Parts: sequence; C-alpha cells; structure tokens
Amino acid sequence: MAQKEAQGVAEKRKGRRGPGSVIGSSAAASFCTKLSDTVSSEIGKAYGKTTYLVTTFKVVPRGTEGAVSVEGTLAGLLASILLASIGCFMGEIRAAEAVICVIASQIANFGESIIGASLQGKEGFQWLNNDVVNVLNISMGSILAVLMKQVMLQNFALVNP
Repeated sequence: MAQKEAQGVAEKRKGRRGPGSVIGSSAAASFCTKLSDTVSSEIGKAYGKTTYLVTTFKVVPRGTEGAVSVEGTLAGLLASILLASIGCFMGEIRAAEAVICVIASQIANFGESIIGASLQGKEGFQWLNNDVVNVLNISMGSILAVLMKQVMLQNFALVNP
C-alpha cells in the first residue's frame, strides 16, 4: 500500500469500499433479480415441459402463480449469471459480489414464487398484484445481497481485499 501511495495510485480509504460499493451491489442484485424473474417466467411459460407449484410440488398448468419449471429456472439462473458477469467485467462489481448477486437473485425469485403460490390472488390479498410482488422480489434480492456482502466482509474477507 505504501508503494501505491507513494506513486499516487492508491485507492481512497486504503482500498476499502464505502457506501457507494453497497449501493452498487444492491443495484446490481436488483437488476439480476428482475432479469432472472422475467427470463424464468417467460421461458417457463413458453418452453417449460412440466411446471410445479413451488409450495406443494404438484404439477400445475403453465402460467400458474407460484409455478416453476426446470427450463424457466435454469434460464433465469443463466440470465442472472450473464448480467452479474457483465457487471464484473465492466469493473462495477467484484467477482465475489457477482456471485452474491446471483445467489441473492435466485433466493429472491424462489421467495417470489412462494408469495405467488401462497398469497397472490387469495382472499384478503387482492392488493397483492404482479406489480407489488415484483417490488417485493426486487427488494428481497437487493436486501439479501447487501446482507450477504456484510456477512462475507465480517467473516471471510472475500469481498474486500
């Protein structure tokens, strides 16, 4: 670090990332979450061979709220990996943060499927439409990424050098 400081190329705060890094991870995770949700939903509806209700794992028709398919789930995962990789290659997030974004997006999408299957369209939850569920999904992905990054920082030092 001393050599970098002497050359004038050292990162501010001795390389530690600040609030901007948290906001960046949160934003990247929210985009990964929404892209994964959209891709998994569209691919699952169009190409899903068998769709299962996430709460019971019973076979249900394509397009059922809370239903998942292998094809849709894999497509959503790949979309999230692609977007996180682009963010990493552009230098906006680090590799560990990209992994966190992908994991957070998949957990959030699973959570969204649970909400869709168990609450959406049910009596007393008419207000819980697709727009509200999407906001919850994106929020879950974003918050999970920030929390996961914090855990990694405190326990493993994998996110910050």
